[in-house]
Amino acid sequence: MTATHPTRTRATKQNWAQGLMAFAAVMLMLVGILDVFRGIMAIAKDDVFVTTPNYVFQFNLTSWGWIHLALGAIAVIVSLGLFGTATWARVAGVAIAGLVIIGNFLSLPYYPVWSVVMIAFSGFVIWALCVVKRESPEAMFDHPAHDI
Repeated sequence: MTATHPTRTRATKQNWAQGLMAFAAVMLMLVGILDVFRGIMAIAKDDVFVTTPNYVFQFNLTSWGWIHLALGAIAVIVSLGLFGTATWARVAGVAIAGLVIIGNFLSLPYYPVWSVVMIAFSGFVIWALCVVKRESPEAMFDHPAHDI
């Protein structure tokens, strides 16, 4: 049975936390870029999308295009802040990913597969941003090390 060196464990925990932040930043960047593309498609040529006549949350496709374009642009800006590990970017990242989930749920019948993919990506962003505690990135891994 060997003891785990505290600085090595702490460095490993910090690497995990930094990896999750980088993952969240990249995923939010992808979500933003894809949402910008979706917005442009809906604004420029809305015959790409399927329309469901009796959907409860029904907007004009051009309106959905502007909504997705704005959400995507904000997501890209926030993801740049996440690369710098800014606290405001973590809070804004969770908020914008939540709004992207809501927006994609409400526009689900217009482009179902894309909406489901965007909801999943945004869920991963929220998970990655919330799993690491703000005051100490390694705190989420604070548990006794068990050597085999």
